[in-house]
Amino acid sequence: MTAPNTPETPSPDGEGASPSFQFTDKRKVTRDSSVVEPLDSATTTSSHQPARSDEEAAGSPDPALADAVNEAMSGLSLDDPQDLAAVRAERDAHLDSLQRERASFTNYRNRAIRDQEAARGRGVEDVLTALLPVLDDIERARTHDELTGPMAAIAEKIDASLNKFGIERYGAAGELFDPTLHDALMHRADEAAAEQTIDLVIEPGYRLGERVIRAARVGTVGPE
Repeated sequence: MTAPNTPETPSPDGEGASPSFQFTDKRKVTRDSSVVEPLDSATTTSSHQPARSDEEAAGSPDPALADAVNEAMSGLSLDDPQDLAAVRAERDAHLDSLQRERASFTNYRNRAIRDQEAARGRGVEDVLTALLPVLDDIERARTHDELTGPMAAIAEKIDASLNKFGIERYGAAGELFDPTLHDALMHRADEAAAEQTIDLVIEPGYRLGERVIRAARVGTVGPE
């Protein structure tokens, strides 16, 4: 039975030794011994070097951008007043362009917010308009003390939901008549009355914020 293969032990003279890693410096040295020019990245990259992670790659500068900046600055001298003025003018142009883009984005964002709020308001208004007949029936039942039991609890939940969306019910007897808020369907003359007030609420009004969805339909009393 043969013995298992064992690793060869390098001899002192080097015979039988496994090949070792060798490094060859391929950089070029210019006349000025203090300046070393590296070769291309493809030449200096070793297969033994691990690949960089995405975080390291993201943090490294863009070679193309660095080359463009170096090329643009290679012919400039900041000691020259003309070159310095040109750099400052280009800086001001880029700064002005950046400020314009920022202002345009701010206007777009504000316009988008206003459009969203307007769309939300139109949606709430459409739902309220569809529910007006039901709300009127509930209000009539409440006026005639017929809203009792489970229906009373349901009516309270509906009112809470309307308040949650900023919908307000208005119109009550004794209030001053306002043609921008009330729609007078009937009028009763009273010589003793100094002002025209609401005498009867036929259907309450509803408004969303400052916007009147439906004016209150009322009967008024006041002077001729």
